[in-house]
Amino acid sequence: MRHEPSFREDLLFVVALVPFAIILPVNAVSTALMIGSLLLIVIVELLNSAIEWTLDYLRPEHHPLAKRVKDMASAAVFISYLNCVIIWAVLLWPGTGAWRRLVEQFSGN
Repeated sequence: MRHEPSFREDLLFVVALVPFAIILPVNAVSTALMIGSLLLIVIVELLNSAIEWTLDYLRPEHHPLAKRVKDMASAAVFISYLNCVIIWAVLLWPGTGAWRRLVEQFSGN
């Protein structure tokens, strides 16, 4: 995917956050949800890139409907990011116990 800088950026985001999801003191289901939400970003970005490349191949000239399709695919990527942020926020919210376990882990109790 050397022609897709946005995919590389998303992949770097995932590679940077997966280790945190693994080492955070949350249960296995929470870890799986966190990693799954990160992988969903990459999946949606790949679909977005495929849609854009297909439209560019089929209709190289500018067309208003092609622009709408590309905008919708980009919106799906944005929504997958929102999904990830919401999942991580809910699972790591101070009232869920993850913060308490983090403090206990680093304070030595």
